[in-house]
Amino acid sequence: MRMPICDLRSGLAKLKKEMGKHRENKRKPRREGRLITVGKAESVPPGRGATVKLKDGTEIALYNIGGTFHAIENFCPHKGYPLADSRLYGHIVECSLHAWRFDVRSGECFTKKSCSIEKYEVAIENGMIQITV
Repeated sequence: MRMPICDLRSGLAKLKKEMGKHRENKRKPRREGRLITVGKAESVPPGRGATVKLKDGTEIALYNIGGTFHAIENFCPHKGYPLADSRLYGHIVECSLHAWRFDVRSGECFTKKSCSIEKYEVAIENGMIQITV
């Protein structure tokens, strides 16, 4: 069944409007300059992401890209979907809800430049993952 052109235009207008919306992440960690140990490096296989839940209820998305670890805010600013649960393409994570894309190395948003997210420094010390928040 073919969609009438007016319905198609209406749908595209709605999509553009939705793409423009974004939310502030109320569950991102406050910057305090402290180093926290979150687990063993071997627990996050290369090419995978993991949710890091902190004691205060905030969350970070942690990724292992070929043995190098990266951490960003865990929630997409568009609709709040967890990025650690989304698909990873190299160093790009694509939100599973509406396909917004972010560089896990920098937090840069490729879908809407003004919606970049915070990144956190990660270090591996004696096989343990440490993140500076």
